[in-house]
Amino acid sequence: MTSRSSTETPRFRQLVDTPIGWLAVVADATAIVTIEFDAQTKPDDVSNTVTQAGVQQLQEYFQGLRTTFDLPLKMPGTQFQQQVWRTLIAVPFGVTCSYSDIATRIDRPKAVRAVGAANGKNPIPIVVPCHRIIGSSGTLTGYAGGLDKKQWLLAHEGLTVKR
Repeated sequence: MTSRSSTETPRFRQLVDTPIGWLAVVADATAIVTIEFDAQTKPDDVSNTVTQAGVQQLQEYFQGLRTTFDLPLKMPGTQFQQQVWRTLIAVPFGVTCSYSDIATRIDRPKAVRAVGAANGKNPIPIVVPCHRIIGSSGTLTGYAGGLDKKQWLLAHEGLTVKR
């Protein structure tokens, strides 16, 4: 790792090759803080037990051996974003719901656009399954990794969703 100021939390980063491209699992000493799409090796990449667990569980997911994740997560965000992300985690493998459904589940039925914005800022995709959230018309909507990745992830979970 490169030298950092004494107040900066050390970051650990480990790549994993998946059917949707290279992902980077990024963590601090205790929890995963982000998963990056289309990742490339960086000279200061160093893994730790947290990134290793993340890589292992992602590999199991992509091999069809895992439908839920059991990883420590650290997701700084607003109280609203945290509420949305916790609700996303509760959406089961192989199930989709709409942004409106999430808004209703958090008792904010008129906050559909805000739910969409929070969904788009999810720093830990796949583990926090924002790919399972689709438009109310049943079509694919935006995804930070690209609609092709979202469609692949849903198909991997046995779902067919129109674009």
